[in-house]
Amino acid sequence: MFSCIFISSLLLIAKFVLTFMHVNISKCFYKITEDFHHEGDVVIGAFFPLHTYYTKNKIPHSYLPYYYKDNYLQYNFKNYQYILALVFAIEEINDNPNLLPNISLGFDFYNVRFIEKDTLMNVCFWLTGQGQKNILPNYNCGKSNFATALTGTAWTTSAQIGTLLQLFKFPQLSFGPYDSILSDRGQYSSLYQMASKYTSISLGIVSLMVHFRWSWVGLILPDNHKGNKILSEFREDMERKGVCIAFVKMIPMTWNAYYNKFWENMDETNVIIIYGDIDSLTGLMRNIGQRLLTAKVWIMNTEPHITDYADYFMLDSFHGSLIFTHNYRKSFKISNFIQTVNPYKYPEDIYLPKLWHLFFKCSFSDVDCRLLANCQPNASLDVLPSHILDMVISEESNNIYNAVYAVAHSLHQMHLQEVQIKPHENGEAIAFFPWQLNIFLKDINERDNMSFGGRQKLNAEYDILNLWNLPKGLGQKVKIGSFSANAPEGQQLSLSEQMIQWAEGFSEIPQSVCSESCGPGFRKVTLEGKAICCYNCTPCADNEISNETDVDQCVKCPESHYSNTEKNHCLQKTVIFLAYEDPLGMTLACIALCLSALTAFVIGVFVKYRDTPIVKANNRGLSYTLLITITFCLLCSLNFIGQPNTASCILQQNIFGVAFTVALATVLAKAITVVLAFKATFPGRMVRWLMTSRAPNYIIPLCTLIQLFICGIWMTMSPPFIHQDNHAEHGHILLLCNKGSSVAFHCVLGYLCSLAFGGYTMAFLSRNLPDTFNESKFLSFSMVVFFCVWVTFLPVYHSTKGKVMVAVEVFSILASSTALLGFIFAPKCYIILFRPEKNSFHRIKDKTYSRWNKI
Repeated sequence: MFSCIFISSLLLIAKFVLTFMHVNISKCFYKITEDFHHEGDVVIGAFFPLHTYYTKNKIPHSYLPYYYKDNYLQYNFKNYQYILALVFAIEEINDNPNLLPNISLGFDFYNVRFIEKDTLMNVCFWLTGQGQKNILPNYNCGKSNFATALTGTAWTTSAQIGTLLQLFKFPQLSFGPYDSILSDRGQYSSLYQMASKYTSISLGIVSLMVHFRWSWVGLILPDNHKGNKILSEFREDMERKGVCIAFVKMIPMTWNAYYNKFWENMDETNVIIIYGDIDSLTGLMRNIGQRLLTAKVWIMNTEPHITDYADYFMLDSFHGSLIFTHNYRKSFKISNFIQTVNPYKYPEDIYLPKLWHLFFKCSFSDVDCRLLANCQPNASLDVLPSHILDMVISEESNNIYNAVYAVAHSLHQMHLQEVQIKPHENGEAIAFFPWQLNIFLKDINERDNMSFGGRQKLNAEYDILNLWNLPKGLGQKVKIGSFSANAPEGQQLSLSEQMIQWAEGFSEIPQSVCSESCGPGFRKVTLEGKAICCYNCTPCADNEISNETDVDQCVKCPESHYSNTEKNHCLQKTVIFLAYEDPLGMTLACIALCLSALTAFVIGVFVKYRDTPIVKANNRGLSYTLLITITFCLLCSLNFIGQPNTASCILQQNIFGVAFTVALATVLAKAITVVLAFKATFPGRMVRWLMTSRAPNYIIPLCTLIQLFICGIWMTMSPPFIHQDNHAEHGHILLLCNKGSSVAFHCVLGYLCSLAFGGYTMAFLSRNLPDTFNESKFLSFSMVVFFCVWVTFLPVYHSTKGKVMVAVEVFSILASSTALLGFIFAPKCYIILFRPEKNSFHRIKDKTYSRWNKI
């Protein structure tokens, strides 16, 4: 199916080619002169580029359909629209009885070949009216009055002609693009540019780049002052919008020495901007067309003017190109006029016979090379394809039309002025010097849409056209959007993307970037020595995100949030603490309750067997105090579990400090009591008083008061408070009690350790004292364990984070409390419950007596 369609398309194209092209071109085609004259009382000189000669050694490509001897002749029939606009304007003026009455306008046409010698020779031929004869300076052999010269499209042509005409102050109107050099009134005081100065085309093109996210584009510009100027504008706008230039290629004046080098690195980007006037881009466009660079999006400010045979090929390099054109006010409609134009109506026009001969199968007479009337029926210029002759009026044609009217109005004003000064007889031809028109051309009113002297028209509006050229002969330009710099920011560019036909090879919007986009969760890292559009992508840091593409910096999540794994979204942190529902918290709470129950059991045992020797011998009152205090120590650990609040934070440290102070002070009192008890065997007034007055028991309230004083200072200066730790555990906010003053907390621990050390010292001194129920060894062991637990606690506590930090403190409380309970009371409970025979007064007396005998 596809093969049938493809073959059918090729047959249609071949038929189209054979219809409009002749294999054998008549010799008369080349004998007809290049220049012609249109009669009139006042003559305008028209210098337009319609065809060019190429020598064999400078031919830009291998095949052209038109050749003559050693030269190749290339026509650009699109520019024939300039002549049509000129003729149309002159006929309108000549038919207008209110404008230049009894005076007719005419013109002399000269082809511009872009060779300075030929251009200046044509001007001399026109000024002297001597044709191709020897030129006699300062002599005019013609009979018509010369009004002005129309020049374009290249600025070089206008500048070359202007240099010559400036010697005579001869008025010159340039219809090509505005050029700052031609606006130099000191050098070209009689040259007037019809085009306005537009200043926003670079901004429009760059805005299009930004819209399609094309950040890596190439630039092709003419190698002249205009190219350098627009390059600086592009650089400025691109830098501001974040678009980078992949390469800049300047179109050389000649392709011979630069031909192959010019196309190097062209594949670095998919989007290339081409800026320049029609004449400076002709050679470039031709080469692009021949190379079939179909996988490129060309952004241009002018339509490619190519009419060779190769342009009928099905695949076209410029298919899908985007063209920025000025949205100018068209001064006239030429469609009806074009339908009436034929070589028989305008026999002086030397291009119409060539068009009819090439495209409508007309023949030339072998005798005088006149065109015979044997053409195809209904032959008309409006049936020609748009790539040969466009029916849409170009800006240059519009400027030509306005220029002719500017000359007509100037002549009319000058004629009225002369009539007022010196009325002349009816039928007398107008007589003037061309330089006299300058004063009237300068005074043309803006209502005629003239823009002489380079008057600026800032922020012009542009139409954006999409070139559909597949196949070329059936293609067209489709408006797909517009750009207006006067619109508010963000509304300057308007596009209908669904209407765009992209270049062959692109099924969707093309991509043109130096580096692939950095997706969410990544940020750009610029490469040293590279453009800002060339970068690497690196993941965002911890707790940072990026939810857009190509961000320069990641955004840090708030303290109450954390970044997800993909680093593209911030999630709410969960509030955690050492809760009872937590396995760790539940385990510690169960241990604390079990140990508390065990302590209560021991209390019960001691109360039940309070009258037994072992209970009495170990200071029954201090044992009760110690057991109750151990219970409080075990239960105070529960205050560390659960959601903290201000009250619990304050009670945690106070109860912990006071409870353990009482416990350690009791142990110290026990150890001192044992020492005093054995000292009492050697009578002494002071020792006996200490024993009888129970003075060691006062150690407990005294030590407790000291700890209460330390805690009071702590609570006054910097009490504990609730703290939210956002960094302890990823994705969580840890609620815990901040100690407030770290110094005060360590003072409490230090005081407890000093009490433990004191108790250990006293117990160690009495370890060898002879007594059946001497508990000094057990007291010293418990103090050693207590001391080791809390000395070890400090480094472990400060090296942990989160709930584990709280759990370490709870574990230390439980471990130290268990040490007191186990080492001091476990042996006693064992004797009471399992070895009751040892818990008797008889056993005590026997053992005591035997030990004293040994001593």
